[in-house]
Amino acid sequence: MKIVDVTVRVFVHKTQIARDKAGHAHPGKETETRSGLLTVLCDDGTEGYCIYNPEVIRPYVVEKLYKPVLLGQHPFERERLWQELLLRQRGSAEQLTDRALCAVELALWDLAGRKLGLPVHRLIGSYRDKAPAYGSTMVGDDVPGGLSSPEDYARFAEALVGRGYKGIKLHTWMPDGAAAPDPRRDVAACAAVREAVGPGIALMLDAYHWYSRSDALYLGRELQKLGFAWYEEPMDEASMSSYAWLAGNLDIPILGPEVAMGKHMVRAEWAKAGACDIMRTGVFDVGGIMPSLKVAHLAEAFNMDCEIHGSGVGNLTVIGCIKNCVWYERGLLHPFLDYDRVPDYLNAPVDPMDQDGFVPLSQLPGLGADVNLAYINDNLVR
Repeated sequence: MKIVDVTVRVFVHKTQIARDKAGHAHPGKETETRSGLLTVLCDDGTEGYCIYNPEVIRPYVVEKLYKPVLLGQHPFERERLWQELLLRQRGSAEQLTDRALCAVELALWDLAGRKLGLPVHRLIGSYRDKAPAYGSTMVGDDVPGGLSSPEDYARFAEALVGRGYKGIKLHTWMPDGAAAPDPRRDVAACAAVREAVGPGIALMLDAYHWYSRSDALYLGRELQKLGFAWYEEPMDEASMSSYAWLAGNLDIPILGPEVAMGKHMVRAEWAKAGACDIMRTGVFDVGGIMPSLKVAHLAEAFNMDCEIHGSGVGNLTVIGCIKNCVWYERGLLHPFLDYDRVPDYLNAPVDPMDQDGFVPLSQLPGLGADVNLAYINDNLVR
C-alpha cells in the first residue's frame, strides 16, 4: 500500500460568517466562500480527506512540500512522515505552517480509519465515547441584539443554557469594535453572564490577547470573584515570563499557551516555568493529532488538565483519546447564527450535541466527517 497522489479540490459554498480586519468571525449576510478538500490517495484506491482553507494548502505546499515526502510511502507510517515534514518546515520560508502540517496529518489519519473501517479514536485507543461541550461565543460586536453589550451576553448565555450547555466561554470585545479593548467592560459582561446563569454553569474568559500586566491582573482578580473556571490568553504569549508572573499572582487557573510557536516543546517549557495551570493544545495549533497527544501526555505527567482548542473532527478525536480533558469547545456561537446548520459540503454535522450538552465521538470510519463529495465535485473552482 503506497501513496500515489496528493491533491486539493477548491470549491465554493455558502457561508454566513464574515471576518473583521483582525480575522475574528462575526455573523454576516449569506455569501459564497471557498474551501479546499485535501485528498491523500493510495494505490489501492483508499482516500483520506481534510477540508481546510485553500490558501494554507495551496499548490506550492502540495507540490513542493507534501509530495516529495509522501509519494511512494506507506500511509500508516504517520510519525515518520510527520517528522520528515517537520524537518522541511524550517527551510520552507514559513510556507509549511503548523496548520498546513496538521491538514495533511489529519488526511493521513482519515485514510487509515477509512481503510481499516474504524473511527480514528479507536485506532489510537479510546478513553470516552462522548464529551461535555462548552459554548464558545464569537467576539463582541456593535450589532444591536448581537453581542454588543453585557446585557446581550447575558441573554445569549441564558439561551445557551437552555440549549443544554453546562459551560460557556466568552470572547469579549477586540479592536475593530467600539471602545475595545476595555477590561472593565469585559468584567461587566462576565458579571452579567454569571448573574444570568447562576453558580452551577462553568464560565471561562478568552480575553483581549494583548493586555498589559496590570490590566490582565485586574481582570483576573475580578474573574476570581465571579468564580470563573479558567482565564485564557489576556497577554501576548511570546512573553512566557508574564504568564508565570500572572499565574503566581492569581488563584484562578491560567490556561495556555494557545498560539505560542514551538508545538509540544514550548508547552513543556510553560509547564516547567509554572506559566499555566491548565495546558492548551489543538490540532491546528501544534501540527496535528500526534503532537496534540504528546502535549496532553506531557500535561498528564505534570498532573495538569489539557484543554483542546477549537472544534472539529481532529480536536474531538484527541479528546476521545485522553483522560485529562474536561471539555469540548463548540463554536464559535452567536445569537444570529445557527451553529447546527450542516454545511453544504457535509452530509451531517461533525459535532452534534444532545440536550444534556454532550457531543458523541463519531463511529464512522476515519475522522468522522461525512463529506459530500457530490456537492464538492459539482461546485469546483476550475
